[in-house]
Amino acid sequence: MVDEVIDWYDAVAAGLQRTALPTTADEYAVTRWAAHGYEPDTQALGDTGDWAQLDQRDLTDVEHPVLPPGFRVHTAEKAGPRAAVRAHLDAWSLSPYTARSYEGVRRTAAHRADLHVLVEAPDGTMAASTIMWLDHRNKTAEFEPVGIHPANRRLGLARTMMLHGMRLARAAGATHATVVCLGAPSHPKAGGLYYGLGFRELSRDAPLIKSANGESAAPFGTGSPPCGSSPGGGTPG
Repeated sequence: MVDEVIDWYDAVAAGLQRTALPTTADEYAVTRWAAHGYEPDTQALGDTGDWAQLDQRDLTDVEHPVLPPGFRVHTAEKAGPRAAVRAHLDAWSLSPYTARSYEGVRRTAAHRADLHVLVEAPDGTMAASTIMWLDHRNKTAEFEPVGIHPANRRLGLARTMMLHGMRLARAAGATHATVVCLGAPSHPKAGGLYYGLGFRELSRDAPLIKSANGESAAPFGTGSPPCGSSPGGGTPG
């Protein structure tokens, strides 16, 4: 089926430069794309590229979270929809997120309000938030998104919030957690945070490209260092 998909893509995009984004975990698909003339996109894989990396860790030993004085942890189940929306907007001020958007999130099968973690600042504003998406069949929980209010960054809130979330996920039946971050060296902050929490690479994007005339568009490259391999830490924005 992979070959059929690639043949279809080449047919409908004939005469155009084509890109594809398998992951390194799908080794068979990567070899089939290569057989059809697709090669690593060295520009996308560069130090300023926007390729993503999936990280994971097990939940057998999760550190006890400790918040700075005055901060409190909530879940959306107890804090309510308004607080959940406010926490998202405080972390991403340019986001078009609305109460209606959140209603759509709440209606998805994988969403659980008791696994939607919020951190309240001493002044009552929402300082941080994250949603964990629980997959019962695979016993895994994915953090997406993870956001911190700009005024409350570099206080360790993201670390504490995620530790608290992992303990909740473990209690809900998860045995490991995953999180995605940008992996290029120019985007070190989120990777530094996740690596500091014990996450390690599971797979990464493998951007591919094929020129309009069907010839190879770029030589094979070595790609970029793993997420978090550059110095730095902090919180995702």
